[in-house]
Amino acid sequence: MTWTELRTALAAEGYVASDDLAVALQLALSLGRPLLLEGAAGVGKTEIARTLAQARDMRLIRLQCYEGLDAAQAIYEWNYQRQLLTIRAAAEDGETGRAVEDRIFSRDFLLERPLLAAITQQAPPVLLIDEIDRADEEFEAYLLEILSDFQISIPELGTIKAVTRPVVILTSNGTRDLSDALRRRCLYTYVDYPDRATELAILKSRCPEVEARLADQVVGFVQKLREEDLEKSPGIAEMLDFAAALMGLGIADLTDDPAVLQSTLTTLLKTQSDQARITPEVAGRIAGRAA
Repeated sequence: MTWTELRTALAAEGYVASDDLAVALQLALSLGRPLLLEGAAGVGKTEIARTLAQARDMRLIRLQCYEGLDAAQAIYEWNYQRQLLTIRAAAEDGETGRAVEDRIFSRDFLLERPLLAAITQQAPPVLLIDEIDRADEEFEAYLLEILSDFQISIPELGTIKAVTRPVVILTSNGTRDLSDALRRRCLYTYVDYPDRATELAILKSRCPEVEARLADQVVGFVQKLREEDLEKSPGIAEMLDFAAALMGLGIADLTDDPAVLQSTLTTLLKTQSDQARITPEVAGRIAGRAA
């Protein structure tokens, strides 16, 4: 599959990818390398992994990163309750020693978390490591063995090597610098907010019933709104919610009813300070320049 064919396949699933992103995805697939996508929240980084899995009929395995994430949540842990019950049952039967230990530290008692699950699938999955920048720096060390050799070392069992090689996509919102070691193991693409033509194509793909004039106004309004000094600029998902809200209210023109326009900004502005900053006067000014 060429990068243009991949872009077409993604578009068929409702994701309008830029040329740079489509090429980066194709290289990740053909070279078997992880792909690191960096950019502001809401530009479609997570959605590309979901869409890629759908387009190629692959399972999506997602690891949502957060502060304090460790191996037990990300890689594996032992089923302690089941182990304890097995030990008690063995003791009642007079069974002790090495045989019991070998049994309770077997794969039957291993709970696979996303990273281990991703390398034990019979068919290659898409492994999404989402918002890696939210995890502690120490957690990145856990990833290096997986991203380098696609294997995981478990002291009680030894090294588990990948049955199939997953397609790995990492996302980062840029809240902290990632280590050089992690970056070296990945291909890299910065995902920016789409230009007007691309965002309009996204809107028409996701909301084909939207009228052409309203679609132009919605995209123009959201793109102008992103130029304001906001704590959280609206992403693509918020733009789609905004369009859906306007259509649901029967609005055909953003300048028709300033009060209704202001009420629909709850779909775009997600902090109190941003809502206070975009007054009806500011919203009206932006709406007038949106077409």
